[in-house]
Amino acid sequence: MNDPTKKTPIDELGDGNNPELAAEIIRKKLDKLYGKEPSAKEEIKEVEALPSGKMSKHQHYMDQLSKSGLSLHEIQTKWHQYYSDLPDDQKRQVWNEFYRHHEQQKNKPKPEVERHQTPAESDHPKEPTHPAHQPTRIYGNNSQVSVKKDLLNRVQSRAKPITNNHHVRSLIFGFSMGSLVILILLFSFFNERFITPLIRPSTNVSASPIIVNPNGAGTAAGPEPKIIIPKINVEAPVVYDEPSIEEKAVQKALERGVVHYATTVNPGEKGNAVIFGHSSGNILNSGKYKFAFILLKSLEKDDTFIVDKDGKRYVYKVYQKYITPPTDIGILGARDRPSTMTLVTCDPPGMSTNRLIIVGEQIFPDPATNKESSISSQTGEPKVLPSNSPSLWQRIKDWF
Repeated sequence: MNDPTKKTPIDELGDGNNPELAAEIIRKKLDKLYGKEPSAKEEIKEVEALPSGKMSKHQHYMDQLSKSGLSLHEIQTKWHQYYSDLPDDQKRQVWNEFYRHHEQQKNKPKPEVERHQTPAESDHPKEPTHPAHQPTRIYGNNSQVSVKKDLLNRVQSRAKPITNNHHVRSLIFGFSMGSLVILILLFSFFNERFITPLIRPSTNVSASPIIVNPNGAGTAAGPEPKIIIPKINVEAPVVYDEPSIEEKAVQKALERGVVHYATTVNPGEKGNAVIFGHSSGNILNSGKYKFAFILLKSLEKDDTFIVDKDGKRYVYKVYQKYITPPTDIGILGARDRPSTMTLVTCDPPGMSTNRLIIVGEQIFPDPATNKESSISSQTGEPKVLPSNSPSLWQRIKDWF
């Protein structure tokens, strides 16, 4: 809030009926305004910027003082004395000169200050630089317009025009990356379609030649339980220690070899022994023996295969081969011959649509010497025969 008791310049002049009082007040204002001289330091700057022919007498006096060798304090003292002795109209002249000079300096655009070279730099010729690497400019109190123009020039000098070639290259790059992603996805989900024809089990199991007498004569069984199929050069371990017939348990055991089904008889016993093996063609599936039975379809009637267990060797001759649905659990039961072994895998390879069944009759040793079945009671019957390991797509569906 303004103080109502405080007088303004208008109030001090009164109502205009006393002109002498008004003139006295204006005189005091002017005396106060011009009572103090301009700074000697600023006056020196003023005369330094003027040619000697355009100086007023006051400026000539200051020019002489600045060249007299006196200190700034002494110059200020003499300038004060000089200014105090001037009449009022000349004091106003001094101030007008001072204001006019500073107004000109204010409106005058200042040049850009380039970075000065060091002595070390000046010894070497300056190499031409790319527009993007111009020396850094230092702006003093430059106007915003100059700064904006300089930045715009730099941006325009760096910008490259976009041509049709850029669009074509971008399109080709995008198409290439998209195609690569699609190929990776297709390979992940369907690589068995391309890999299966190239798979040979001998690259995943023993690569040594398998030479046996079909009747078993002159052969010796090792301590490890395994199956040998000479025609397709397969030699893989047989897992007998998996008691469960649950799908997950069987799939886990199949990573260690081919699996003897727990509810069927063992080799050397009367009845039908059943062995499951993978024919997965998907290289992303887990397990070393996922390709063990991938060429099982190559077996024909009268071909032989061998099973070693407990240090004994058993030889079987193929007499039956067919395709059946995965729900045909009858293949686990007894066959039309006293001692048989059934090999089971998925068909077609890499898929679990059907099951390929290979049935062989024991021909060595004499099946008449076989023992009775050691399977006392069955823990239950499965609804579906074991399948290939889950594909990548099936695993993704299981996650959700």
